[in-house]
Amino acid sequence: MNTVILPLANVRCMRCVNKIRDAISLLPQTKIIDINTKQLTVTNDTPLSPLFDAVTALGYQVGYHYQLPLGGLSCGHCIAKIEQALTERHDIAHFNISKQLADVSGSISEQALTDLIVELGYQVIAPPQQHSYEFNLTGLSCGKCVAKLTAVLTQDNIEIITIDKNNLSVKTSLTANEIIALVTSAGYQAIAITQPQSATLIDQPLTPEPEPEPEPEPEITAPPQGQATQLLLSGLTCASCVASVEKAIKAVDGVDSVNVNLAERTALIYGQASPQAVITAIEQAGYGAEQSEDDQNRRLRQQQQNQQTVKTHMRNAMIALGLGVPMMAWGIFGGSMIIDSTASQISWGIVGLITLALLVTAGKDFYINSWKAFRHHRATMDTLVSLGTGAAWLFSMAVVIAPTMFPIAARHVYFEASAMIIGLITLGHALEARARSRTSKALERLIDLQPQTAIVVENGQDIERPLSEVIAGMTLRLKPGAKVAVDGYVIDGNSYIDESMLTGEPLAVHKKTGDHVRAGTINQQGSLLFKAEHIGSDTMLARIIQLVRQAQSSKPALARLADTISSIFVPSVMIIAILTAMAWYYFGPQPASVYMLVAATTVLIIACPCALGLATPMSVTVGVGRAAELGILIKDAEAMQQAASIDTVVLDKTGTLTEGKPQVVDYKIYNALTREQLIQLAASLEQGSEHPLANAIVESAHQQQLALYPHNNFNAYAGLGVSGTIEQQQLLLGNTKFMLQNEINISHAEADFDFIASQGATPVYLAQNGILAGIIGISDPLRDDSLSAVKRMQNMGLNVVMLTGDSVKTAHVIAAKLGISDVVADVLPDGKAAQITLLQQQGKRVAMVGDGINDAPALALAEVGIAMGSGTDVAIESAQFTLMRHSLHGVADALELSKATLRNIKENLFGAFIYNTLGIPIAAGVLFPLTGTLLSPVIAGAAMALSSITVVSNANRLRLFKPNQQHQEK
Repeated sequence: MNTVILPLANVRCMRCVNKIRDAISLLPQTKIIDINTKQLTVTNDTPLSPLFDAVTALGYQVGYHYQLPLGGLSCGHCIAKIEQALTERHDIAHFNISKQLADVSGSISEQALTDLIVELGYQVIAPPQQHSYEFNLTGLSCGKCVAKLTAVLTQDNIEIITIDKNNLSVKTSLTANEIIALVTSAGYQAIAITQPQSATLIDQPLTPEPEPEPEPEPEITAPPQGQATQLLLSGLTCASCVASVEKAIKAVDGVDSVNVNLAERTALIYGQASPQAVITAIEQAGYGAEQSEDDQNRRLRQQQQNQQTVKTHMRNAMIALGLGVPMMAWGIFGGSMIIDSTASQISWGIVGLITLALLVTAGKDFYINSWKAFRHHRATMDTLVSLGTGAAWLFSMAVVIAPTMFPIAARHVYFEASAMIIGLITLGHALEARARSRTSKALERLIDLQPQTAIVVENGQDIERPLSEVIAGMTLRLKPGAKVAVDGYVIDGNSYIDESMLTGEPLAVHKKTGDHVRAGTINQQGSLLFKAEHIGSDTMLARIIQLVRQAQSSKPALARLADTISSIFVPSVMIIAILTAMAWYYFGPQPASVYMLVAATTVLIIACPCALGLATPMSVTVGVGRAAELGILIKDAEAMQQAASIDTVVLDKTGTLTEGKPQVVDYKIYNALTREQLIQLAASLEQGSEHPLANAIVESAHQQQLALYPHNNFNAYAGLGVSGTIEQQQLLLGNTKFMLQNEINISHAEADFDFIASQGATPVYLAQNGILAGIIGISDPLRDDSLSAVKRMQNMGLNVVMLTGDSVKTAHVIAAKLGISDVVADVLPDGKAAQITLLQQQGKRVAMVGDGINDAPALALAEVGIAMGSGTDVAIESAQFTLMRHSLHGVADALELSKATLRNIKENLFGAFIYNTLGIPIAAGVLFPLTGTLLSPVIAGAAMALSSITVVSNANRLRLFKPNQQHQEK
């Protein structure tokens, strides 16, 4: 007896293991020594092909699969020579030899197989070295751009793994620079973000990957570990600071892109640069930075920084206002602020020194930061404040020291202005920081979901361990009321789990053996034992947190306008202040020096661009966080801006409008087969397919406890059907097009086909040896909330289109139930993307909603792709939005929230622009001819502080956003 060790793939749980064990136990002269989800060890004295057939018939992968290019074969005799040698070996299950290629599967190693071929006198040609690359893309603005770039990259030596408007992943024998050149030739830009990794040709799947045994689990793709670094920043005060920090970080070698969030005081950096190099660059630019990889530590540090900031600003504000308010009250209620005697000169000189002490203590940060900015040849908000308050103090002190140098009317002191401006602006910063701390509440609530300990079952004992000690494969106990510590699947017990904090779905979900549980969710009742699968940063909760943080740091197109203006705003204000001073000095009434000082100082103070810098990031941070609370994950802020202008929603049928759990509901037979035989043959053929309709047929066979036959020569034809050989019989299973293409006569079955379709079921033909054997009717029930969700979207003014590969008659029956008049049916997978393009050519802005692999091209091509969270990884990766709860109301929620967020951004930007547009001319004195007075610098300081507080408060209104419930049926 030979002992053979074979790797296994796609074996997800013990149920899968038991299925394989049962199948192998039926094989003669084969005995299982050991089996788990990764490996199978058997002893056998027969060829491996029956074992391989038994395992692959269940939909799993076993052994190794090699495709080796050959050289030196000139005729059929050469092929026969290799085939004879392979036939004599027990460690080879299947092979197919041509003059160019050896396609072999079995337990043999690649080196042993290569040596065998070489010993026969032939060569194994090394294939071109394959590499995997990932790129950041820029310049792509819509689905048409993605389609254009896809066409350019569609070449024999390039395999596109994923592509969207921001990212590209390929496997190719070309270099990264050659890929970048192709992208550039299409009119776009690409930056490589990963080092090349070799791609092997061995261990390829032997059959299409089957659906997992447990319930589908949304796979949320976060940025690759090591590619994204987040730093906590300090010293930022305005949009100009953001531009300076971004410029400093981008200058570091290895940095591909960076997003600085003024609201969060964080920087998210992508690339290969070391964090220390980036921190050094930030510090050299005059700001502070620190790294904290752990979410809990990062959050704690941010809270500490914010609390300290609020405390410091409040203290400084009280000190400054404690000095400034009495001085202002003195002037308002008749006290003299003119230097007209030696006594007033001495008393105001003492006040001036006290004010100077205030400026170098409570106001020192303004002057220190402005000096740093000056050294780095830039100007910021601190520059404007320090210039304004410093000029007021210097003028006043000059009047105190040498009053005779000024006309009597110009001997006015403005110490109260310096104190009040410092006090009011600092108070504004304190209130702004306190309000900003509320913007990340959604992210903090997600972080709070992660428990710090877990109950591990070891040797029958329950032991509470720190979460850091939990590893994949451990058995954990979940008690009533406890939070799930890590992702896993239930192995014993049943209970109801509250997943609302992740999905937004208020109803608890029943969990039983085989179902997934997710970190952060709460067990309501019952006790569960579950096996840990994903831990730490691999849990869905961790990936959601990372995705939310990434989206909150991103910028929509509107932000670029604010960034552009901010980069030139402060220097422009300084120029305006100088021109204002010159105009008042040369053309203003006497005392010209006083008017010049007041006007120039007021312009500097009122124009601080705090509100402009906070307008966009505050709204994005709150909007993305609120979306996460509603069970909507957003890849970037650009997607929200795109979603706000959507006018057409295209819905896939299966798994989107329907439950995605089809069932066999009817059948018709046209030969001597029984109903059980019809289902048995169809299920035996479909067991290698991943299509939802295939799962329905296989599940029907399992429910009837029908044994499935091994299949051979299985082929799947996208959008048409499948074919294969079962028990020496050639079978075809598919739609009308598939039957007609294979010249199967179906004319006598058209009435039955129409009847099944009229019931809303999908008819599928089965042909046996070229003759129609029967029709199987498969129904996928509509979701309970699909009708109300469609009505809700229509009431929002959206054009709703149903797009499906199902038959026209079935599609129209389903559409009629939902009130959808625009239906496109009988569409192949590539045809879905074409339909999206057609709608775009008609001037529509399209959101595509889907959950299947065949929806991925359409999701990528649409202005906005929305993936149902229970869908495939490919669909989720291609979409900009992912719905964690399987409800179409999530689509309407996402579009409503996007519109609300964009509206909030526009309100903030409008307020900031209007404030500065009106404030600067008024500060410069355009109303002086009408009022005879100038705007006080103190009022300007209060207005500037109020503008920042207003922007922050307005953004926080998004935390109160509630989707329109008017059309949701309970």
